[in-house]
Amino acid sequence: MHVGLGPIGALVARQIASRKGFRIVGAVDVDPGKVGRDLGDVIEAGRTLRLRVTDDIGRTIKATKPDVAVLCTSSSLRVVLPQFEDVLKRRVPIVTTTEEAAYPAPRNRRLAKRLDAAAKKAKVAVLGTGVNPGFTMDALPIALSAVCERVDRIEVHRVQDARIRRLPFQQKIGAGLTREQFDRQVKLGTVRHVGFTESIQMIGDAMGWKLDRIVDDVAPKIAEQAVASDLLAVQAGHVCGVVQNGVGYVRGAPLITLRLEAYLGAPDSYDSVLIEGSPRIHSTIAGGVHGDIATASITVNSIPAVLTAPPGLRTMRDVRLPSFFSGT
Repeated sequence: MHVGLGPIGALVARQIASRKGFRIVGAVDVDPGKVGRDLGDVIEAGRTLRLRVTDDIGRTIKATKPDVAVLCTSSSLRVVLPQFEDVLKRRVPIVTTTEEAAYPAPRNRRLAKRLDAAAKKAKVAVLGTGVNPGFTMDALPIALSAVCERVDRIEVHRVQDARIRRLPFQQKIGAGLTREQFDRQVKLGTVRHVGFTESIQMIGDAMGWKLDRIVDDVAPKIAEQAVASDLLAVQAGHVCGVVQNGVGYVRGAPLITLRLEAYLGAPDSYDSVLIEGSPRIHSTIAGGVHGDIATASITVNSIPAVLTAPPGLRTMRDVRLPSFFSGT
């Protein structure tokens, strides 16, 4: 069952609809323009799926009895918590792309405990995942550290040409805004990558490092010349994206550094992980991991893992290593 059919929810649903071993039995969204329509039409699957989108989680679960729910609605754990609880009342496990559910960061620990308790009461698991947080800037460096006898410092760098990303992502990084508009939106929390704090905390806990503090700074990338995607145009001198730096400190030393550069026209997309230690590891994915495709894919590929995970709020550190799942 799908809860949330925005750009990422639709991508997940299209993958599910095309893969063996899965069957969609229900779909829920709050958008009146989607409710009542065939799911295949809403997600642009290229065919009808003979399933109508509803606006009621409880009634849909009761009518369809899903084995698992995929929830893709908001980045905020506070906003999404009632939706989680609505699903968990019916004892249905959840895979979610809610960034703040990827790992219990200090500011959300009370909400995470509430979600964990609801999942345990329902005797099912909730897994927060995605490409970032969930893989490139946390689970991947954690996995690479498995071959180290000593880790002194971890640095992760992600550069993305946002022209290939969906419109909401381009808007979330402030593309097209003036510098003043960008600064206002950063203060409101509407322009930034959500997940740095969660990723840094996940890495720190995996390494056994007690973090003193986490810093998460956001700055604009200013276009030196006009640049455009198929969806949005940016004038020279306006913001074309974001440069975000997150640092986790241990006894005053910056042991975890994350840097994200996501902007229209980035000349060289890549994902890199540097682990200073023994042995020293420097791994780079040329071209980078495509954020939208990867987020949908890791969500689908994590479904088998959440079905066998112990009850409670789970993270990518808790579940078995996911992989591509053919459905056969």
